[in-house]
Amino acid sequence: MCVSCLIAAQTPVIRTDKKVVEGFMDKRFGMFIHWGPVSLRGTEIGWSRGTSVAYSDYDNLYKEFNPVLFDADKWAKTAKDAGMKYLTITSKHHDGFCLWPTAYSKHNIMNSPYKKDIVGELAKACKKYGLKFCIYFTVADWHDPDYAILYPVAEPNKSANMDRFVSRMKNELKELIQNYKPYMLWFDANWDKEWTREHSTEVYNAIKKLDPNVIINNRLDTREASGGSHKEMLASTLADFATPEQEVGAMNMDYPWESCITICQQWAWKPNDKMKSLKECIQTLASTAGGNGNLLFNVGPMMDGRIEARQVDRLKEMGTWLNKNGAAIYGTKGGPYKPDSVMAATRKGNKIYLHLFKKQGAEISIAAVPGAKVMKAYFLNGAAPITFKSEDTKITIPLPSQLPDSNDTVIVLEMDKNMEAVPVMGFKS
Repeated sequence: MCVSCLIAAQTPVIRTDKKVVEGFMDKRFGMFIHWGPVSLRGTEIGWSRGTSVAYSDYDNLYKEFNPVLFDADKWAKTAKDAGMKYLTITSKHHDGFCLWPTAYSKHNIMNSPYKKDIVGELAKACKKYGLKFCIYFTVADWHDPDYAILYPVAEPNKSANMDRFVSRMKNELKELIQNYKPYMLWFDANWDKEWTREHSTEVYNAIKKLDPNVIINNRLDTREASGGSHKEMLASTLADFATPEQEVGAMNMDYPWESCITICQQWAWKPNDKMKSLKECIQTLASTAGGNGNLLFNVGPMMDGRIEARQVDRLKEMGTWLNKNGAAIYGTKGGPYKPDSVMAATRKGNKIYLHLFKKQGAEISIAAVPGAKVMKAYFLNGAAPITFKSEDTKITIPLPSQLPDSNDTVIVLEMDKNMEAVPVMGFKS
């Protein structure tokens, strides 16, 4: 093991302030953006290298990358209008192409025809619209001559030097942290065994020395150190939150988590990609919040820099729903009921927000919260209270012939005590 790795591994770990992480989880909804030269081919951002796009083509796409219609202001406004609270951009994906003018790799935006600092422009636009600016940064870099494994064939790189690679990685991250002040760093590609715990500890400590309160996901540390899955996190994991992918995470009150899910099917832009319905989008957000997680919702801009109009419209529809129902999402905790296909629940103070996804009868019947009473029930933003029946073991609420919102009707239960510490339970007693 290298001397610097040994020193780093022995250095006391700086943990992000708990209140900072709690503030992140209160935001509940953010935008993920997967974008780079591969948008020219409409294929997946990483794994199309050497498969659907030939190596020689994929590795040279940056020479054609000229997104003349990129407008950071429009991207940030799209996120703001969607009700999102933060934005995360792929500053460098596995292709190794950097969307900022780094001094540590020639494979960057200034050596494309575009020659403008995309990361910098987005950081400024996020500040303008009151969004927290976050940065995705890959561990694996298939362009770096010192990285150990080259994909997708996973062949060893005989000229690799992981010590040099880690040094370069730290320098690139130092640029990003000092120049753009990211709120959160979202790492990826920690699966190779050549990426060791010593490496992850060295990089983590270097980051925390620059900014002790930058939030970090669980894909910088090794997968084994994170519990063997992106979905999990151990007390010893060098991270602030877990990252289930392309699925709503399981109910978890033990540690923070954020589901990353695409609005279409592919992470990067794909022509005519199937897009999720408004119902699916809203229920995904509500189910995630109901499980006590955040939703990082991904869009893939086109080759010219625009986000597809249909995606912008769908996101704006989500924002319209949140303008009316945001109290049931932002700043809430999941539960006390575990989400299912019919309902989810969020809670804040003495209020429980029931998210009803579909009607299955003239009424709903849910388990009573032990030791607590319902004082009042009403539709969120509704003018009149709802008549309900409260018994020792169950609460029964009659429903109108048609739900007020076919995507997610929110019913508020005002209880006689604070609900935030109530243990998780099922909807059925």
